[in-house]
Amino acid sequence: MDAVFKGSLGELRNLGAEVIDPVEVAGLDAMRRSQGNCNQFKYDLNRYLAALGDKAPMHSLDEIVKSRRFHPSIQARLEGGQAADDTPGVSAGCKSRDEFREKLRAAVISLMDSLQLDALIYPTWSNPPRLIGDLNTPGGDNNQLFAPSTGFPAITVPMGYTRGGTLPAGLQFFGRAWSEPRLLELAYSYEQATHHRRPPKLQ
Repeated sequence: MDAVFKGSLGELRNLGAEVIDPVEVAGLDAMRRSQGNCNQFKYDLNRYLAALGDKAPMHSLDEIVKSRRFHPSIQARLEGGQAADDTPGVSAGCKSRDEFREKLRAAVISLMDSLQLDALIYPTWSNPPRLIGDLNTPGGDNNQLFAPSTGFPAITVPMGYTRGGTLPAGLQFFGRAWSEPRLLELAYSYEQATHHRRPPKLQ
């Protein structure tokens, strides 16, 4: 994945982009260590099911867990959510998470402003995708940190293949708030110049 990403940096340079590599969000590791845990899955799901009223086949996470009508691979996640009592804006862990998000937004903007960056780019995934039900192999990816934690926009385009050309890899363009037009320009230009996507063969 790292080799494919380095290749994409070379492609961007050849296309006329000014690439600054590497860049670093100041204090990112310390910020991530300081954020509390906020498991609001039960809170969100129960509110969603309540809004459906009689249309919902089940009315709470507790009902879902008791029904056993789910794939065994997500049992621990459901039970963990059921055991948590976090409420956004109220629980200590949720308040700490919100503080982390504010700090991350400020740090990203500071970095981009200081270097006059239009976008930050990184591989969408660091690890191959897991098979369904596999909870043991590394499953971490990169696109669940910056955009979800800041609320800033991001877009992913193909950047090549790994595993001998069989596993596609994505390049994510991430920008400031309200920078969607610029991100679309950058992503479209890269995609049209490289044509990494291979349409699947129809059977």
